[in-house]
Amino acid sequence: MKIALVHDYLTQKGGAERVFELLCQRYPQADIYTSLYDPDRSVDFGDRPVQTTWLQNIPNAAENFRLLAPLYYPAFRSLDLQAYDLIISSTTSFAKAVRKRPDARHVCFCNNITRFLWDTQTYLREYGSFRRFSPALEHVFRVMRSMDLKYAQEPDLYIGNSSVVTARIRRTYHKPAIVINCPIETSKFTPSDVKEDFYLVSSRLLSYKRIDIIVEAFNWLGWRLLIMGDGPERERLQSQARSNIEFLGYVPDAERTRLMSKARAVIVVALEDFGLVPVEANASGTPVVAYGAGGVLDTQISGKTGILFKRQTPESLQRGLVRSRDQEWDYKAIREHAIDHFSEDTFFQKLEAVIDQVCQSPRSTPYVHQESDLDRESFPISPTYHETVL
Repeated sequence: MKIALVHDYLTQKGGAERVFELLCQRYPQADIYTSLYDPDRSVDFGDRPVQTTWLQNIPNAAENFRLLAPLYYPAFRSLDLQAYDLIISSTTSFAKAVRKRPDARHVCFCNNITRFLWDTQTYLREYGSFRRFSPALEHVFRVMRSMDLKYAQEPDLYIGNSSVVTARIRRTYHKPAIVINCPIETSKFTPSDVKEDFYLVSSRLLSYKRIDIIVEAFNWLGWRLLIMGDGPERERLQSQARSNIEFLGYVPDAERTRLMSKARAVIVVALEDFGLVPVEANASGTPVVAYGAGGVLDTQISGKTGILFKRQTPESLQRGLVRSRDQEWDYKAIREHAIDHFSEDTFFQKLEAVIDQVCQSPRSTPYVHQESDLDRESFPISPTYHETVL
């Protein structure tokens, strides 16, 4: 079976790119496609060829990839993938638009629906320079939404990285979708039963991450807090923080791993679609204190792997922190939960079961997803929101 792996663009290295890298490692004979590729900024595949689109020929395209948004759909439509029996796309936006043979299969691993089109106001909050162009952008986005809906029909099956993302796919694109949570490289995280007296944040310093809530809570508590990561909010946040809060900026992987394993807890206040950081903390044997909505409801068991609090407020976070400090944690059980549910082996076992189902369906007719145990599978989280969240 001839396989193509397709990703939106490889111009940065975040969670989506890490998952795509794992897909490429799993299928070493597959051909890799993307719109733009910069190995210095993203995944370096060495000598393995990466096929790009005509966007690659635009000067400084990799540095200004967001400005090219209206061009990605025609770029992906121009790719010739007729030789492939199976296409696996990895996307938050455009790669799902690629064309295939009528008898081929297309499975889309979707990290989110196209966020800047369907949640425009939230998205533009992070890019203040674009807000003054909102009226013109809204006209462009209206046209792009129509294109997004049209090309969203190309995949035979969507795999969402969390329950909340899968619900968005079904509601917006009206396509069959199941949940397979993102994997982490569990071998990169080393657990420790000996915790030091500090709490940890690992995040880009962007407004929607709500680090301001964490800073206000720790200003009041006076407990030691370390914040890893950088971003446009750093100066403002530092001006608000008291001396018990340290901003570390960029932290190398080895030191990040050590801090993850030694922290009393890792704090997450953002509403995440999935959220790798809580799972990485658990793989380090460390509990999390997290806002109880979005992706953490797929990954956390309140009272066992972390504490979930109900509102994005300093007061709600403080209650969660106090409860976490009083809790007797089984650090070994926390790590085992992460390995059992979010390892690479678990991810690929589920993914390949889905691919087998898709590829074994009759080629002469459009694929119709049949509900399976994977659709009904849920992790052992308490049955109701109110029982798991403070």
